[in-house]
Amino acid sequence: MLQTPATFTPLMAPRDDDAALTFLFHGNQVLVREHDLALPDRAAVAELELGPHQLVPVGLLGERYVRAGWVERDSVPAGGYGWRGLRSLFGELDDDLLGLAGRASQLAEWARTHRFCGACGNPMELASGERCFKCSRCGNMAYPRISPAMMVLIRKGDAFLLAKHSKASTTRYVPLAGFLEAGESIEEAVHREVFEEVGLTVTNLQYFASQSWPFPHSLMIAFTADYAGGEIRVDANEIEEARWFGPRDEWPEKVPHVSISSMLVDTYRPA
Repeated sequence: MLQTPATFTPLMAPRDDDAALTFLFHGNQVLVREHDLALPDRAAVAELELGPHQLVPVGLLGERYVRAGWVERDSVPAGGYGWRGLRSLFGELDDDLLGLAGRASQLAEWARTHRFCGACGNPMELASGERCFKCSRCGNMAYPRISPAMMVLIRKGDAFLLAKHSKASTTRYVPLAGFLEAGESIEEAVHREVFEEVGLTVTNLQYFASQSWPFPHSLMIAFTADYAGGEIRVDANEIEEARWFGPRDEWPEKVPHVSISSMLVDTYRPA
C-alpha cells in the first residue's frame, strides 16, 4: 500500500547535502530519469537553478536526506529526464520511494502555495522546529494542508455495497467515500455521505484503517458499517451506480493494494 517506509524519520530543518534524494514536482508530475526512474542527481537539480523557497526538507530515509521542491516550468535538465504523473509510477517505482513521493508531493505543493502570507502578502519563512511557514510581519502561520475523507464499506447480511463514483478517476465499483465538512466528526461525515450519496442509513461503524493519499492532500479514514434502513437512491452528481455484491456475484476485479480502497474490498471479498 502507498505508505511511508518504516525507516523514514520526518525532518523540519533543511540541510546542505550534495547526496540528497530530491523529489521535484511540476503540478502533479514528478521529475525522474526516463530509462531507470532515478530521481534527479545534484547536477540536474543545479541546472534548474531553484531558489531557496522552492525546496523544503522532508526527512531522512535511514541516513539519507530527503527533500521536496517545485518548479514553475516543465523544462527538464540534461541527462534523459522527464516528467511523470505520480499515479503512472504505481508498480514501477520502488515502494519506499513511491511512499516518500506521496509525502514529498504534498510538501512541495504546500511550499508552492505559501510563498506569501495569505493575510498580509509578506514573504513567508520556514518556522524553526515545526512543519510550518510563518509570516515575520503579522505572525500568520501556515501548516501543510490535510483534507480528511471518510470511506465506508456497508454490510447487509452477506452482501456489501459498492458504487461507481461519477467523478472518480476509476470506473471500478468501490466503497463510498467523501470529504468531511467543517465542524463534523468522522462518524457524522459517514452518516451524512451515505445518506446523501445512496439514500441509506447505517449503524455499527467500525474503524478499519487510514492512509495518506496525495491527490492532492487527502487523509483517507476507512470504516465498515451495517445497513440500517432505506432503499438505494443515488445522487447522480456523485454516484453513477450503486449495488449490493453478495457471495454469488461477480465482484470487481482485484487490483494491487496501492490504496486503502482495494484493501478494504479484498478483506471482505468472498473466497
